[in-house]
Order: sequence, then C-alpha cells, then structure tokens
Amino acid sequence: MTTNSTDSDAANGSECASDFEIDLVDARRAPTTTLAGWRSFVNAGPNDLELLPEDRHYALSEQHRAAYDEHRVAYHSELIVVHTSTVKDVIHQGRLLTLLNQREISARRSLIVSGPWATGKTTAIKMLGKTHEVRTRLRFPDQERIPVVYITTPPKGSPRKLAIEFANFLGIPTGARQNLSTIAEAVCHVLTECRTDLVIVDEIHNLNLATTAGEDMSDHLKYFTEHLPATFVYAGINVESSGLFTGLRGQQISGRSVLTRTGPFPFNDEWKALVATIESALRLHEHRRGSLTGQAKYLHQRTNGSISSLSHLVRQAAITAILFGTEAIDRALLDATVIDHAAELAAPEPRRHTARHA
Repeated sequence: MTTNSTDSDAANGSECASDFEIDLVDARRAPTTTLAGWRSFVNAGPNDLELLPEDRHYALSEQHRAAYDEHRVAYHSELIVVHTSTVKDVIHQGRLLTLLNQREISARRSLIVSGPWATGKTTAIKMLGKTHEVRTRLRFPDQERIPVVYITTPPKGSPRKLAIEFANFLGIPTGARQNLSTIAEAVCHVLTECRTDLVIVDEIHNLNLATTAGEDMSDHLKYFTEHLPATFVYAGINVESSGLFTGLRGQQISGRSVLTRTGPFPFNDEWKALVATIESALRLHEHRRGSLTGQAKYLHQRTNGSISSLSHLVRQAAITAILFGTEAIDRALLDATVIDHAAELAAPEPRRHTARHA
C-alpha cells in the first residue's frame, strides 16, 4: 500500500509538471515597438504561477523537475509590474490630457516624463498606454482600432528615420526609394483611419534641438502632432538638460507640455510596500515570507532607491536560488548578487562577490 501511495504521488507530480513542458524561448514576445508586440503586451494578464505542493515537488522526476524549474526561472525573469506612485501619477496625468485634448483642433497638450535612468519611466508610459487601450476596447468593443502607438526616438535620427519608426510599428512597408512625404502621409492616413488617440514616444532625449538633425526631427514630430488627433506622450532621461527645450522650438514644446518627473524612491512606507509586493510574488519553496521585507533598509542602500535596480536584484537572486537549489533569498545571496553598475557604485560599502553566485 505504501508503494502504491508513492507511485500515486509521483504520478500526480508528473501530471502537474507536464504543464511546464513548453518551449519558453518561442514564448518570448515581439518588441512593443511593433503592433503585434504591443498587442501581446496589452493582452497579457498578470504574471502568476502556483507552486506545487511539497509532496508533489519532491516526487518530480529529474526531467519534470528541470521543466518545472525552467518555468519558474521564466516567471521570475519577468515577475510583476508594481503600480508605484510614479506609475499611478503618469496614468492619471495621461488620462487627463487625453480627455482635455479630445475636442481640441490645435495646440494639443503633451505629457513629458523625465528623470534619471532606471527610475521607471518606460514602465510608467507603457502602463499608461496599456490602461488607455484597455479602456478604449471596452468602450468600442465592435470597432477595429489602434488606440495606442509606441515608438522610440532613433539615435542620431532624421525625419525619415522617425517616420520609419511609425511605419514599422504599423507594418507599413518602406522601400529605399520611398521619400519622407510618402511614408509620413501613409502613417497619418492609417493612424487617422484607425482612430489612434495616444502616441507614446520613448527615448526622447535622443532628440537634441541644439543640433541641425535634432531641429529637423523635431519639426517632423511637430508635423505628426498637427496631423493626428492624438495626445503625445514623451519620455526620456533628464530631458530638461538634454536640449529638448533649447531655442524657439524648445520654448514651443515647453509651452505645450506638462512635465512630470521620476526619481529614486526615498526610504519610507512606500518603499517598504514595494519590497513587500515584490516579495509576495516570489515562487520559492524554502523562502521565509517577510524575510525580504525585513531587509528593506538594506535593499534601499543597495539600490539607491531605484525600482529598476530593486527588481533586478530580487529577480536575479530568485533565479540563482532556483538554479542552485537553495530555494530562498537571504542576506548572503543578496550580497553576492551583482546588479547594474550604477547601483553597485552607490552601495555604501563593497561586498565580496562569491564565485558561486557570480
């Protein structure tokens, strides 16, 4: 009877584990700078995974355990999007501007999200776009729309490169012989027909109005803002000092834009809540709940209050815990986890990185 019970547990464990035998590489999403990739991002539900009960976990065969662990590694590589005060503020400001602009025929107001690197700018504007598209789909369920466009500003760009970014998102073919006007007209036609009312332009710090190329690209971006009945949202690194507000063109942008800033989080109740939220998403078999939250002060010092660095640190530590079978995150593992160079420089004291977790 004991043998039958063990066989049954093993069978149940194998049955559960078989769900994880998927090709995780093929499950990767297309870039959000394409319509297919953006829709995949919008359609994706909250990232979640249920741990196997301990008896089934220990009953897994080597093959099924490898598949199960691989699935958990993939889960922790993404983990969750934390709705910080920054994300909430950008979503709120963006929605207000789309409502304000909906009947405007000229000089529509734009939103600029500016701040240091790794302070959640891209996450915030993408969540704004996702929230807006979900709302639009609910309002117009029977209409085939493209409510949101998401592109990045090309480095050392030109008006033609900018127009091609829009065309690539929409899947509009662009040949070497097509001139700028042809591409721009095709883009504006599609976006107008598909009722696009939110255009998100990331990496706007690549546009420097102190250069001739930057002036040309700015003029063409203004062309799109005047020919599309949409609210434009920009995000970039410290755009106030990047040249975006330089000269007459910069003054015009400044006069038509609402600026919201991002930055490192101070060590306060919100930071502790961020750590607790991320810890609640961990799927490790031996991790003691609350132990990471108890390290909130240390985590703030390690990451200099950067939500991006915090996510990097915890996700990488979780993956290491799975790969080495420790199944828990403790102070020693956090100390041994190397993250982005900016955060490492800001750490208050050097740490010894062991070869085991390098």
